[in-house]
Formats: sequence, structure tokens, C-alpha cells
Amino acid sequence: MMFSKLRALAFGLVFAAASCASLADGPPIRILVGFPPGGSSDAIARQLAQGMQQELGRPVVVENRSGAGGQIAAQALRAAKPDGTTLFFSNSHTVSIIPVTVLNPGFDVARDFVPVSLVTLNPDVLGLNPSVIGVAHPAMKDFTEWAKANAGKASVGVPAPGSGPEFAVGVISRALNTGMTPVPYRGDAPLIQDLVAGQLPAGIGGVGAMLPYADAGKVRIVAVNGPSRLARLPDVPTYKELGIDGLEELIFTAVFAPAGTPPEFVRQYNAAIGKVVKSGVFSERTSSLGVTPASSTPEELARRTESSRAVYARLAKETGFKPQ
Repeated sequence: MMFSKLRALAFGLVFAAASCASLADGPPIRILVGFPPGGSSDAIARQLAQGMQQELGRPVVVENRSGAGGQIAAQALRAAKPDGTTLFFSNSHTVSIIPVTVLNPGFDVARDFVPVSLVTLNPDVLGLNPSVIGVAHPAMKDFTEWAKANAGKASVGVPAPGSGPEFAVGVISRALNTGMTPVPYRGDAPLIQDLVAGQLPAGIGGVGAMLPYADAGKVRIVAVNGPSRLARLPDVPTYKELGIDGLEELIFTAVFAPAGTPPEFVRQYNAAIGKVVKSGVFSERTSSLGVTPASSTPEELARRTESSRAVYARLAKETGFKPQ
């Protein structure tokens, strides 16, 4: 009996060692990113890859497959071999919004992906151009009054069609009884460029993209989505505080693997990501982007992805958005 126990223990140790060795000694792990280099998603992914490489003792590289709001990268993950060498760094626009706004996205999150871990929570903010609004330090009430007095001119830039910010414009417009119109762009950068130039009175984009212009006094941030105010912007109210309900959902970023990826790889990647995300280095290097580090279990990520999809399905229906 003692011999059987020792043999079982030895087998377990050999299996664990082999598993760790296979993870550490294998080919590089590539993390697919659905957006181009230089953006916030790419910056977060690269910080994550650097930390994971240190934790796993194995090369981890970022591979940008930009286009179609992350669809190209998601389709690449679907086609990848489930051998533990390919991961997908996605935001919730790709995994929770595209499934309800695009008729044939080329992937099914529940069928084709395995959730690994949450990475960050990314709030969006509403920014105004003070010179267009005509108030040095405008608040939401100033924008509301301006929009009502300038019928047909209350355009609000959003970073993509069929996105959370586009749905938010509809929610805000109905709540404040104004005729706001979303104007889709190809990302935060061109949106903010037009906002700063005075081509737009307002825009909704990622807090990290808006902050430099707010700090320079070129943009005034007047509202933030999510359940609470941001530590970085303690004086900026949430939409709910302004009497606007329905915009409590936060965009998130997370890591997924192809369906069929061995559970031991998922567990080890989840543990590595958890250590990286909770580290002071990761928090410090991503703080300028205005994001909040947040890890999870695979099961928690699966639930969050589905609940987020349900929220955006409701918002799409309420705003009359038709899948395309």
C-alpha cells in the first residue's frame, strides 16, 4: 500500500514537471490583438505579454491582426490550433457587442473560444469642446442647453459604428430630450482630433485617449460610464449621478484561447495573468491609459462576457440599431 502511494506521488510529480516543462520549453506564445500598434489595446497587451513572459519563462509575442473592430483577430483565433501557443487579447466590443451588431461575425464566442482571464476595466467618458459650447468650463447641463438651442448640430463623435458609445448617445439623447446624433469614426484618435479642432461639439471615447487633451484644457470631460467615479477624475460624475440610467456597463479587456485548448494550459495562463495584473509594475505602466487592472477566473470571465452581451443586446434594441 505504501509502495502504491509512493508510486502515485511520483507519477503526479513527473506529470506536473512534464506539464511545466512543456509550457516553458515550447515555441513562443503569440497574443493576437485586433487593433493596430500604438493604441490603448495594443499598449495593454504588450505590458501583459512582457509580464507573462517573465512569469512563464517562455517568449510571449504580440501579433496585431487589426481590422473590423477585432473581428479579424477573433477569426484568426477560431482558426488557430488549440495547442496552447495562441491567445487572443480582446476587448468587450469584439466579444460582447459585435455578436449582437454584426449578422455574420465569423466566430461564436461560446463555441469557438475558451475564456482565460479578465485583464482590465476601461471606462468611456463624454468630452466637450468648450469653444464650441461657448462656456469656459462646461458641464452636462451646458451641453444640454446648447444642444436644445442648436437643433441639428448636436453631433457626438463615437469611435466605431455599432459600439457602446454609439448606443450611449441614444440613451443620453432620450434621457435629456435632445436631438443628439452619433458620428462614427475609425477609433478614438480621429474622433478626438475633430473634437479638439472644433468639428464636433462632443465625443465619447476611452478615458486614456481623452485625458491628455483634458489635462491641456482642450477638452472638458463631463461624464463617465460605469457604476462609480474614477479615482483619476474624482470631480467627474457618472451618468447615473446625472439622472441617466442604463450606462453602467464598462468595456473590459480579457484573454481567450481557442476552443479545445488543454485545461492545464488555461489554468497556467490564468495564474500567470493574475500575477501580472495584480503587480505594481502593470498598474503603474497602464495608469496613464485610465484603465483599472482586474483579473478573474475563466468562469467569471465567461459570465461577464455573456452578461455584457445581454446589456448591449438590450441597448441595441432600445436605440433601434439593426444588425448589419
